[in-house]
Amino acid sequence: MSAVPEAPRTADAPVFDRPVFIVSSPRSGSARLFDALAGAPEVFTVGKQAHRLIESIPSLDVRQRGFDSNRLDAGDATAHVVGELRRVLREHARDRDGAAPGSGPFRLLDKTPKNALRIPFLAEAFPEAHFLYYHRDPREVLAQMLLAWHSGQYRTYMGLPGWPHRYWALLLTPGWRELADRSIVEIVVAQWKVALQILLDDLEALPAHRWRVVRHADLVDNPSGEIARLCLALDYRWDRPLDGGLARQPDPASADDAAVIRGYAAELQRLWPGVQPLAERAAKFAGG
Repeated sequence: MSAVPEAPRTADAPVFDRPVFIVSSPRSGSARLFDALAGAPEVFTVGKQAHRLIESIPSLDVRQRGFDSNRLDAGDATAHVVGELRRVLREHARDRDGAAPGSGPFRLLDKTPKNALRIPFLAEAFPEAHFLYYHRDPREVLAQMLLAWHSGQYRTYMGLPGWPHRYWALLLTPGWRELADRSIVEIVVAQWKVALQILLDDLEALPAHRWRVVRHADLVDNPSGEIARLCLALDYRWDRPLDGGLARQPDPASADDAAVIRGYAAELQRLWPGVQPLAERAAKFAGG
């Protein structure tokens, strides 16, 4: 695919210059990519609070939407909403040194897990935007999602109306109410399938020049090469050595985490035939 096209520069051009949104299924490890690219000069982020900023706009607050899901589509990108979203993102954007953008267009980079369900909304709100799909082996992702649910450390919603459990973890996918009587493994598998199906469908609906793929395995195996490739494609400058932390393999699972996964392994194996077609589609989409 070709490099990200230059946004038109007119007197009334938006202040966002080719923003980049990293999208992935939950717990894919895309924070590694975000942290690396955020170190490029002239790149601005809002840290880890983009989902709060999006949902600070009343019509985008899930509570005002009947807790339907975190899904947003192009119809949600009204002129008022887009204006508010651009304003709050600009107000909170900072570069690697903590400086705010100047008065002209600036390069925004964002990674928010819920954005897996919001690609049409973001594409409409930011017609100059580019999307990076971060692909990881579903077996690894499902294991990380199970750990997130089991740990209770990723509680997105407490006391969710109609949900019989203490909390809902990670992003709120369409159809979540139908999972009320399911096991934790069934919930996680359904959540992953819904999120990734929507993500892939939405990316395929965009012109090919608006998105590209980053594979987790490639980033782990060759971080310097992958970051260099992406900086060239995204028109990011790079003026410092790649952080050594990115080049390290992910920390191995703790004994406790490994025991948790072993406890779920049999049921996950039983459910795998329902996962495999989408896993194969995602691998093909990612060029695997």
